Amino acid sequence: MHNLVKIAAMGLLLGATGTTAADCTAPDVPTMPSGSTASMEEMLSGQQAVKAFQAANLEYMGCLDPMIAAAKAKADSEEATKDDLKTLKSLEEQYNAAVSEEEDLAGKFNAQIRAYKEANPG
Repeated sequence: MHNLVKIAAMGLLLGATGTTAADCTAPDVPTMPSGSTASMEEMLSGQQAVKAFQAANLEYMGCLDPMIAAAKAKADSEEATKDDLKTLKSLEEQYNAAVSEEEDLAGKFNAQIRAYKEANPG
């Protein structure tokens, strides 16, 4: 049974290596409502857009994960080339950019929530 799990995991990893970074598409960042002028409905719509972005971004990062693992294994091998190292670095940069984009969006939306509460006390 233990060997079956190893074989299945290896199959997933090898199957995923056929994917290219171009197959993983980063989601578009939604436009934030202006909290100081937005209605409650616009703020709720903005919240749903943020949640949809986060879900799509999680899927995007999940798409990159097996490619990063495969690129790392290749870059760590004795036969690694400069191109292998560049590929790994590029994939890691894409992943890190996705994390940063999500953090930035959350910060911007939180700022708009504060602006909304300030413009609509009570």
